[in-house]
Amino acid sequence: MKRSNTFEVTPQSDADEELLRRLLDASAALWNEINYERREHYADPDGDVWDIREYRGRYGGVLGASTVQQTKRKNREAWKSFFRLKKDEANRKPGFWGNSENGRELRTYIRNTSYSVEWGEYSRLEILVGQDLKDEYGLGYRERLRLKVRGEPNWKEYEKQGRLELFYDEQAQSFRAFQPVTIDHSRLAQPLASEEAALDIGANNLVACTTTTGQQYLYEGRDLFKRFRETTREIARLQTLLEEGRYSSHRILRLYDRRTKRRDHAQDVLARNLIERLYDEGVSTVYVGDLTDVLETHWSVRANEKTHNFWSFRAFVNRLACTAEEYGISVEVRSEAWTSQTCPNCGSTTDTVRHQDTLTCSCGFEGHPDLVASESFLRRRQKSEISDRRTRRKVSRQRQTTVTRSMARPVCLKWDDHNWSELPRLVPNEEHTNPQVASVGR
Repeated sequence: MKRSNTFEVTPQSDADEELLRRLLDASAALWNEINYERREHYADPDGDVWDIREYRGRYGGVLGASTVQQTKRKNREAWKSFFRLKKDEANRKPGFWGNSENGRELRTYIRNTSYSVEWGEYSRLEILVGQDLKDEYGLGYRERLRLKVRGEPNWKEYEKQGRLELFYDEQAQSFRAFQPVTIDHSRLAQPLASEEAALDIGANNLVACTTTTGQQYLYEGRDLFKRFRETTREIARLQTLLEEGRYSSHRILRLYDRRTKRRDHAQDVLARNLIERLYDEGVSTVYVGDLTDVLETHWSVRANEKTHNFWSFRAFVNRLACTAEEYGISVEVRSEAWTSQTCPNCGSTTDTVRHQDTLTCSCGFEGHPDLVASESFLRRRQKSEISDRRTRRKVSRQRQTTVTRSMARPVCLKWDDHNWSELPRLVPNEEHTNPQVASVGR
């Protein structure tokens, strides 16, 4: 299993910081030279983008031969990705990492054998640098640059470490590192039981979840989307103030970065919070509704902004599956068509009316539409699984019935910029809710 550790890197002295900046700057200059050469070859009908000069002689003394090799390899990977996605009109050739006058993007890639990380009371990172820099800054022939590490890693024990990415974060004004690692599957958790759960993904309510144990969870997302739109409007305002011919600025880039990090942080914590809850419930399989048909049928500018720009459905499902793998839980994407319009009491799809956070039916049912959708989705998946099993073998009478138990009062959670906190329990409107399905609630 592939995972990564993210941590902050701190030079131990001003000299170490100067050395590190020169290392990252030289790596950016190398990237730009390689990229420029490949762009020139790409523009030449007879050129070959893979046939480039040898750069170890020029940069090896500063970066070290292995880091030169890793930078070339990373650039080669970027160009391979460009050619794979060439049919996509939005796909562009790999770009440059800034320039020396306006400031380069400080970044480098270090081979897995050219660095080491030690975790403990005095955690540290040691990286290889070129002999020229060693001589200039007084490092021994076999000595590496030693840097302090801040942060607690997710994975201290691993089978193999991958290529280290080290960069300067302009937003946080600090050096950061990504360390890919390979984890032994035997270290992962196993499901406590064989329960199931179904998720309805949205933007007003990010996730509505129903489990076969009778538990329901609702993650509210209106405030997150409101802040996302406010930042988007501020970006648009600043873009109107740019001089003719300019398309961005440092302030705009910082806002884009802040908007993305805020969304990703909320998604990361949501995925972890939900999967941990489902693991405690004994869930082994999670069904996620496929939004493809829904988007094609009900497309709108606002729906597109919520689903693609703000919520980023595919990215969230990948993040959810990645977290679930650590607990031995499988994630399956299935069609959820009509689940949000189906009355769980009478099964009608034509007599239901959805208004904001309420779904009503002429039979007297009233409940929360997203929670209803997740419950209907789960029951549909169970019936489908039962039908599949019947075609393969005989099953007991007990397994031929839907095993979803009566619903408990839903747990509603709201984001506070740090964690998903539980709000007071959702209470159904007893005057309008059918007693048999009162547990769905408003």
